[in-house]
Amino acid sequence: MTPVLDVRDLTVEFVTRRGTLRALDRVSFEIGRGEVLGVVGESGAGKSVTGSAVIGLIDPPGRIAAGEVTLSGERIDNLPPEKLRRVRGKRIGMIFQDPLTSLNPLFRIGDQLVETITTHTDLSTSAARQRALDLLTEVGISAPERRIDSYPHQFSGGMRQRVVIALALCAEPELVIADEPTTALDVSVQAQIITVLKRMCRDHGTAVMLVTHDMGVIGETADRVAVMYAGRVIEIGAVSDVVRQPLHPYAQGLMGAIPTLADTADRLASIPGSMPRLSAIPPGCPFNPRCPHRYEPCTTIRPELIEPGTGALPAPGHKVACHLYDPALAPAKVAA
Repeated sequence: MTPVLDVRDLTVEFVTRRGTLRALDRVSFEIGRGEVLGVVGESGAGKSVTGSAVIGLIDPPGRIAAGEVTLSGERIDNLPPEKLRRVRGKRIGMIFQDPLTSLNPLFRIGDQLVETITTHTDLSTSAARQRALDLLTEVGISAPERRIDSYPHQFSGGMRQRVVIALALCAEPELVIADEPTTALDVSVQAQIITVLKRMCRDHGTAVMLVTHDMGVIGETADRVAVMYAGRVIEIGAVSDVVRQPLHPYAQGLMGAIPTLADTADRLASIPGSMPRLSAIPPGCPFNPRCPHRYEPCTTIRPELIEPGTGALPAPGHKVACHLYDPALAPAKVAA
């Protein structure tokens, strides 16, 4: 079956006075119909840039330098701006991180929903307003007949995020990119937003790319997860496999930093060091300066996503970019 979104070797660069910075380096993944792919990693890993590149929102001096983005079998990364604009909103919906800046404060909620619906569908204004009311009901806005004529500042943060989700669903898109949709929301509202996203996938068959740093949100919402580091996907697989049996040392560090109810340690676990700057990404594996298991190939040879060889028992589709799982390379470790 053709995936809804197929990203192959996507590379994004930013040309600056100090040289060309590579924000994404040959990123590949796919998302099927009705599937939620979580994308996690530290700040600066390239999560949001990936979502922006897929939807064609990389502005100069940034550019897609290589790779392909395919939506339901149709390549979209090379479309002219006008055709790509028709894809955005209609076939791809976007949920941005800050709902307050995603909504125009000068227009009522209903006006923004109706304009989006009439732009991307053939519905009349009256039919579009009814569709907007149905969407507000679907995302859990109480008394939509009254709320539809409110301004964004009259809504709470959680309600504004629900409106942004409704905007993303206006034209029944094939794909929704959700960039940190639960950031700055309290836990109860987060749970409600997660419920809306899951119902959206179940009822509409929508594919979702969920960008977040919150592993709790990933565990509750996603079917698969891609772990990113320094602009690369370093591990991808089913959520249950990556959470319970992470293979890459970075993924192991992320999972190890999550406290449990049984944890009695005085200090939380952490990964030493920090994400490298784009201008100083080390050769070989970009995680090698922070990795407790590095050996000679890690400092010179870039690891590719592979299904692990002997020594690991991953589920089908669980891939990792780490030389520790490549039987062709000798484990001649170097000093830390």
